[in-house]
Amino acid sequence: MAQMISTMPMVDAAPAVSAIMPKLGQAACLDAPASGITVVSRQHVRPDAASAIGDLTLSVSDLPMLSCHYIQKGLFFPAPDLPMSSLVSLLASSLARALAAVPALAGRLVTLPDDRIVIRCNDAGVDFLHAVAPGLSLDDFLVPDADVPTKLTKDLFPMDRTVSYEGHRRPLTSFQVTVLGDGAVFIGIVANHAVVDGTSFWHFFNTWAAICRGESPKLLDFRRNFFGDSTAVLRFPGGVGPAVTFDVDAPLRERVFHFSADAIREMKAIANRRPSGGHDAEVYGKMAQDPKNPGEISSFQSLCAQIWLAVTRARKRLAPDATTTFRMAVNCRHRLRPAISPVYFGNAIQSAVTTATVSELARHDLRWAAGKLNASLAVYGDGAIRRAAAAWQAKPGCFPLGNPDGSVITMGSSNRFPMYDGNDFGWGRPLAVRSGRANKFDGKMSAFPGRPGDGSVDIEVCLPPETMAALLRDAEFMQYVSWASHLS
Repeated sequence: MAQMISTMPMVDAAPAVSAIMPKLGQAACLDAPASGITVVSRQHVRPDAASAIGDLTLSVSDLPMLSCHYIQKGLFFPAPDLPMSSLVSLLASSLARALAAVPALAGRLVTLPDDRIVIRCNDAGVDFLHAVAPGLSLDDFLVPDADVPTKLTKDLFPMDRTVSYEGHRRPLTSFQVTVLGDGAVFIGIVANHAVVDGTSFWHFFNTWAAICRGESPKLLDFRRNFFGDSTAVLRFPGGVGPAVTFDVDAPLRERVFHFSADAIREMKAIANRRPSGGHDAEVYGKMAQDPKNPGEISSFQSLCAQIWLAVTRARKRLAPDATTTFRMAVNCRHRLRPAISPVYFGNAIQSAVTTATVSELARHDLRWAAGKLNASLAVYGDGAIRRAAAAWQAKPGCFPLGNPDGSVITMGSSNRFPMYDGNDFGWGRPLAVRSGRANKFDGKMSAFPGRPGDGSVDIEVCLPPETMAALLRDAEFMQYVSWASHLS
């Protein structure tokens, strides 16, 4: 086992209830929610060193996220070989040090007199919850060939469906460690989406884990000027913030589909195989020879194309002439010129859009759909990013998450994020990643790396019940899906 620190955190109050699960027994669950997950202690943790950063102005990439829910992501871990009370103390103390290294997460949002919104790095602190679920085991959450049990997973996270603008009044991050009856542990982080994107979120997760292992944290870049100094503001009269832009109560089914490295290689080979002749060959050839679209179609673009085709087929009510849209979150850090630091801490994302009609996708194959995605992403460089930023500054607004016409797929997160690598807190590598109910709607998808680290990918898919049922009957899609054991 790696060395783990044992200093005490800076907290406002000690837990009111014992954190040792074996002593709780069945009595702790008498008033538990339907999920059986009960919060038994709550601490308010502050950084263990004062911040010297001051105010950080929200950028043109941060401000649109004020209407989004806080990000909710977490990891299952094997049972640690230390008492639960020691585990909670260890995680809280290392969190205090991690917050000192990343003070933006321990602050609050403040609207200045000129309507600029800033992150005030005032060391106000975060909530750290300890929960238990003595009647649940890892197998209750990771069920082969089944929907994600969202009635259980939602209670693994605090601040459920909190809108990011609420960071004016609530902590910018909250944390919950949940101990299951079989000893497995889930560590969940909830982070304000106007403060972090996925890259920054996982940078912090890695930082916390490294400190818990006894290592020194990496320095992050907190500057917010990669687009230059913007004078654009979002105004919310009376301090009444924005609402989310989709129906949070619409019925959804959620599944995590696993695509093995072999399956992805097969899709990539199909996507890059040149057609032998005909109109499709001519169109594909023009895409491949376009100087703005060099190189082969990537593995992930090939996988996304297969998903685009299959989900469009599963949406039975779409008219043939309806326009389908595939939105993909794009990390701007390496695409800008000059490139900004890979450890830039904040939002540095935009949404690349690819469209096609339902009939076009029905007439064409994986090669064609993948070529469309490849072409859209190939031209999404410095110029496109700056044009999108300028357009937003000319007409500021919140990002319209959702699927108003029922024909949109929104791919978020990334299979390149270090979810398994770098997140060993000292007692074992993570077993699985799961998310809460935040920012989920018809067509919302999130990419996770496969746990083996061999190029496999997990895609979290949210669809209405009838669309999910049709997708599961789609043999062309399901031939590429397999089940990945959390023990692999």
